[in-house]
Amino acid sequence: MRRWYMPLTVLGLAGLGALILSPRGRQILALLADGWDAAENVWHQNDALRELERLQAAVNQLAHSLESAG
Repeated sequence: MRRWYMPLTVLGLAGLGALILSPRGRQILALLADGWDAAENVWHQNDALRELERLQAAVNQLAHSLESAG
């Protein structure tokens, strides 16, 4: 297995170089970057919605506690 390290490393680096240097590869990388940004925005929105739901549940619990005490 040890004798395969160098050829596999060279092959992997050549593939990355072809991806970065070719116009089609740069186009694919740009699409991936745009998709990543869009997915990150969705994640942040979902986190914000979960936080709002958690806060609403806490407020409802507090209101329920105040009703039963009063």
